[in-house]
This record gives sequence, C-alpha cells and structure tokens, in this order.
Amino acid sequence: MLRMHAFDVLGDPVRRRILELLADGEMSSGKVGEVIRQEFGISQPGVSQHLKVLRENGFATVRPEGTRRLYAVNSEPLRDIDAWLDRFRRSWTPPLEALTTELARGKRERRLREADRDGDAEDQVPPPRSEP
Repeated sequence: MLRMHAFDVLGDPVRRRILELLADGEMSSGKVGEVIRQEFGISQPGVSQHLKVLRENGFATVRPEGTRRLYAVNSEPLRDIDAWLDRFRRSWTPPLEALTTELARGKRERRLREADRDGDAEDQVPPPRSEP
C-alpha cells in the first residue's frame, strides 16, 4: 500500500466532506454514503473508495459492529498537518490580532460617542413644570 501525501488526501472535496461528517462522531458507512451520494451524486462504490483512501492513509478508523462498519476520524494525521501549518501561522496571526485590536477600539469609540449624545439629549430636556 502506497500512502498518499496528507494534502493529496485532503485535496479531494469528497474526502474533506467525509471527514467533516465524521468530526461530529462515529458514523456508519451506509450513513456516510447516503449523505455523500446526495451531496455529490457519486455511487456507493465511489464513496467506499474515498473511505478506503481515508482509512489507508490514517485519517479514518473503522470498526465492525454487527453487520455495520463504523467510521471515525483519526486525529493523528490532522495534528501532523497542524504542526506543518504552524510554521505559517506567524504570517496571519499578527494581522488578525491587529484587526481584533482595531475592532475593539472602534467599538469603544462608538460607545463613547453614543454616551456623549445621550448625555447631550438629557441636557436639552426641559425641567418639569411645577404645579401652581
């Protein structure tokens, strides 16, 4: 068995969708096939091939339960991808942190302006008339 590179495995939208389904918990191959056939219009044998690729490359595990085969995500290869991506996070993390800071600053300034307007409105309200 020749293993595929992780990004080759995940490069296919059907396999990515299968992993998304399995991320919510263990699922029978029949249920996976049902969803994938509806969304992608591929045959059950085609779905089985994608499950096999995921299983053989370590992204999914399978266990028999009676006549059913239950699939689940194996997170180990995903951790490897996460570690590889970690080298690139420094490229996007500071800009995202700067964006968060700017958004917070904008919200604060908007609250202060609204508070000033509310204060001005209260100053313009005439005092209640006194009864004779």
